Amino acid sequence: MKKIAINGFGRIGRLAFRQLFLSKEVEVVAINDLGDAKTLAYLLEFDSAHGRFMSGKIQSKDGAIIVDGKEIKILAERNAADLPWGKLGIDLVVECTGFYASKEKSQAHIDAGAKKVIISAPATGDLKTIVFGVNHKEIKANDLIVSAASCTTNCLSPIVKILDEDFGIVKGLMNTIHAVTNDQRLLDLAHEDLRRGRAAAWNIVPSKTGAAAAVGKVLPKLNGKLDGLALRVPTITGSIVDLTVELEKKVTVEEINASMKNAIKKDADLALAMDYCEQPIVSQDIVSSTFGTIFDATLTKVMEVDGKQLIKVFSWYDNENSFTSQFIRTIKYMLSL
Repeated sequence: MKKIAINGFGRIGRLAFRQLFLSKEVEVVAINDLGDAKTLAYLLEFDSAHGRFMSGKIQSKDGAIIVDGKEIKILAERNAADLPWGKLGIDLVVECTGFYASKEKSQAHIDAGAKKVIISAPATGDLKTIVFGVNHKEIKANDLIVSAASCTTNCLSPIVKILDEDFGIVKGLMNTIHAVTNDQRLLDLAHEDLRRGRAAAWNIVPSKTGAAAAVGKVLPKLNGKLDGLALRVPTITGSIVDLTVELEKKVTVEEINASMKNAIKKDADLALAMDYCEQPIVSQDIVSSTFGTIFDATLTKVMEVDGKQLIKVFSWYDNENSFTSQFIRTIKYMLSL
């Protein structure tokens, strides 16, 4: 059984633990976070978005949390290079702090004795960016550090891959209508991004996102062809990508939808990452989804003027659990090599 350590026990770190704890392939042996064990145990057990942890009784003591009788060491090191990964025999570090989002910074985990690292965020610099079901087979056994991209890139990448393979993408713009995140303010307060400093629960907040551009790291053929923005809205989780593209071929709504449906049928890995929906769902319906992207066939639009077409497609994702599920699939694949 592979030994895993989680660095950063925030939203993604805790959801990752929930899934990893149920796995028979891996064992979480340590968590590094500056919070105390009692607080971390409480936040693991009770979750406003995804409900109470029901996979075992959670307790805490000084320097550890106990989950269903299993003790997990709690560390509180600010510097990853000082972590005892070698002593603990860590096979892979799940990097969820957001502070080690580059090959150079995450090298600290390797220097501390970990065998591999996977980053739960887009990484800067020259580092493989992986979306399970799209390009995860590009991971090689000698890759020590990879990035699992972002929640939005995980939602968008399967959709644009299918569109490009079947019809050819000329260019596109994406808008993600995105749930609030921890980098926004509850009430108006100073923030380096003035809009994200405005009260999150009372506003639609335009924000930057590099998710569309990051698709170029996952699918190099599309590099420079996509851009986008985000609108943060007052939901706790549950988001939707609104993508407008110009294609090389003329299409119908039916052809677009059939393309998505058939792609899922033909690819077992994609079928784990992507779902196809013909029901009139809303954001609450996809909370806690394990699919990285849920294509909404009811919203596909094709507009033609003077012989030129614009195509609009929508795909849902739980920006927390959809991403975490994709993240875990990539972790398991990386460990299998």
